[in-house]
Amino acid sequence: MARPKSDDKRNAIMDAATRVIVTQGLSAPTATIAREAGISNGSLFTYFETKADLFNQLYLELKSGMAAVILEKFPAKADLRKQAFHVWSNWTQWASTSPDKRRALTQLNVSDLITPETRAAAQKAMGGLADMVEQMRAGGSMRNAPMSFVGALMTSIAETTMDFMVSDPARAKQHCKTGFEAFWRAMS
Repeated sequence: MARPKSDDKRNAIMDAATRVIVTQGLSAPTATIAREAGISNGSLFTYFETKADLFNQLYLELKSGMAAVILEKFPAKADLRKQAFHVWSNWTQWASTSPDKRRALTQLNVSDLITPETRAAAQKAMGGLADMVEQMRAGGSMRNAPMSFVGALMTSIAETTMDFMVSDPARAKQHCKTGFEAFWRAMS
C-alpha cells in the first residue's frame, strides 16, 4: 500500500520550485528542486508525474494565490475607477511583498510547458478581472486596440510600478498611485 501524500511535502516542493526557478530558471534540474525541498528526487515524482506537471501546478497555484489577494474585499458596487484601483493596489502590493513568487510567475508565464488548459484555469481563477479591463478598454482610448496589446501594456506599467515599489519602499504607496494614474489615463 502506497504512503499517503503529505501536504507539507507538496508545499515544500512548491516553495522550493519557486526559489529554484528564481535563481536558476526553468531549466534547473528536478534534483535541485528536490534537494532544496529536503526530499529525494524520486519523492518529487510521487507528487508530480513530470517536471511539466510540477510547473503547471505551480503556475496555477501562484496565479490563484495572486488572484485571491487581488480580489480580497473587492468593491463590487463601486465605480469602475475604484474597482480598478483596488485591483491595481492589491496586485502591486502582492508583487512587492512576494518578489520570488512574482519572478517565478514571470518566467512560468512565458514557458511553453504551461498548457492552454492550465492557462484557462488560471484565467478562471482571476474572476471577472478580464471583464473589468474590457469595460475600461471599451470606453477609452484603447477601444480599438487588441486585448492582447492592452494586457501587455497594463502589465508593462504594472511591472515598472512594482519595480519602483520594491527598490524604493519608503515611497511605495506614491509609486502605486502614480503607476495607476498612468495606467488609468492610458486606458480611459
